[in-house]
Amino acid sequence: METKMPFNVWVLTLAQAFAMSAAPMMMLLGGIIGVELAPTPILATLPIASMVVGVAISILPVTLLMRMFGRKKVFIGGSVLAGVAGLVAAYAAQEHNFELFCLSGILLGAAGAIIQQYRFAAMESVVPELGAKATSRVLLGGLVAAFLGPELAVLGGELIETPYVGAFLFLTMVSLLAGVTLCFYREDRNALSQASTETLGDMRPLSSILNQEQIWVAIAGAMIGFAMMSFVMTATPLHMHHIEHHSLADTKWVIQSHIIAMYLPSLFTGYLVAKLGVSKMMLTGLLAYLVTIVTALMGNDVLNYWAALVLLGLGWNLLFVGGTVLLPRCYRANERFKVQAFNDTLVFGSQAIASLSAGWVIHQLGWQVLLIICIPFIGIQLILMAWWKFNQSKLLSVKVSE
Repeated sequence: METKMPFNVWVLTLAQAFAMSAAPMMMLLGGIIGVELAPTPILATLPIASMVVGVAISILPVTLLMRMFGRKKVFIGGSVLAGVAGLVAAYAAQEHNFELFCLSGILLGAAGAIIQQYRFAAMESVVPELGAKATSRVLLGGLVAAFLGPELAVLGGELIETPYVGAFLFLTMVSLLAGVTLCFYREDRNALSQASTETLGDMRPLSSILNQEQIWVAIAGAMIGFAMMSFVMTATPLHMHHIEHHSLADTKWVIQSHIIAMYLPSLFTGYLVAKLGVSKMMLTGLLAYLVTIVTALMGNDVLNYWAALVLLGLGWNLLFVGGTVLLPRCYRANERFKVQAFNDTLVFGSQAIASLSAGWVIHQLGWQVLLIICIPFIGIQLILMAWWKFNQSKLLSVKVSE
């Protein structure tokens, strides 16, 4: 089998390395700046939550624009939008304007909704058998972003007299570099023509597509993976730096390690899908999440945070890649934008709720309660997977008996 990745996949991987640097930068600095600017500590994580909300509310418009104009133009436009978001954030930090800083998060989230489509574009650039590997290759760009984003945040933190203004100017720079990279993306004209001529008669209604057990395993896996990751990770810098008084350097190291753990497994997740299958890989991700909770509950030393956040990143990768690979098995080619929009709206909507609630939970209920809240959601995914496998076995038994 041909395993060489096409040019588009490598373009998207490089663009991901630049574009995704913005998210860890905001994740590291958003809560810290939020504490200084917010009118109440409960709203400290609102800038981070605003970014996630921006993703959630932009999914449907983004997929509609891609259906109308193709992926390339929207990809490049997203890079420009992220650059504008960086300028707005820099101005907000300069002027100590909390509302404007939250607006920059929403703009950055809208750009992030476009970045999330890179993985689907990569899968569409290869034969179905290479879909998992193409997704993993693109996610590897996040490994570079895991180093680049936090390093630029710290480097730019004191570059200008007002703290952190320089960091967001760096954000604008890397976002525009992503846009330049995406100029080399090769649009599939046949796919664009097909998308523009699709009619409702060519597609099944969404209700019919959703009448499959495996699509809910795919959607819920990505939902729970993203929501739990965001819930715990959003609260971690705030709890480490402002409540437990660990240094910014230690906090950066933990967040940086977490983001590396999110993307480094992409070196082998494509192999795991081929050898173990999606369900076993997702089960491993759920186990990593469970160990994350236990590790974080055991203490508040830097090593506890580090180990928990690394496991959190690993679990996210296994669940998110598993859900991404499983989803296209549930729809036809001309249904992709509709189903991808539905999937990502639920995934990033749940992440938005998790991010919005993290600040309130950490201040009102505490770190341990925040961690315990995650446990029932692991159980929900296990039930969905058991339901899927049970119905698969029952269907197989019927076919054998016939």
